Amino acid sequence: MTTATEATGTLPPFHLAIPVVDIEVAREFYGNVLGFPRGRSDEKWTDWNVRGHQVVTHEVGGDPDSAVRGTNPVDGHQVPVPHFGLVLSVEEFQELAERLRAVDTDFVIEPYVRFAGEPGEQWTMFFLDPSGNALEFKAFRNIDQLFAV
Repeated sequence: MTTATEATGTLPPFHLAIPVVDIEVAREFYGNVLGFPRGRSDEKWTDWNVRGHQVVTHEVGGDPDSAVRGTNPVDGHQVPVPHFGLVLSVEEFQELAERLRAVDTDFVIEPYVRFAGEPGEQWTMFFLDPSGNALEFKAFRNIDQLFAV
């Protein structure tokens, strides 16, 4: 069954709240490094506009390595779980990769083409935010390959 949202191509925004160790470090990373506009905030949390989606960083302290719970093998790489991110254009993907390299980001998985020559071919990269939350950004030359099997 196709929903009205799927039929029109308009997606409802999702909401995701993630733990961070230091809210000021998170504000620098999500606002200045990744370039997401800042929304409402308080002493211990900040809303981010992630292309129309609401991601909220909540300062909870703790161990920055605790956000990654495990990994799964995908295309010869160990992918951190859980993770989240965006699907970008290839140009935006390359620009973000360069911004991340410029601030000496330690990639979990360096930017590369996954599933090369196969259905679902995509650029992908994984890195951790300063609190250890795993992010994946990807790009498809053909967005119709997003759910290709």
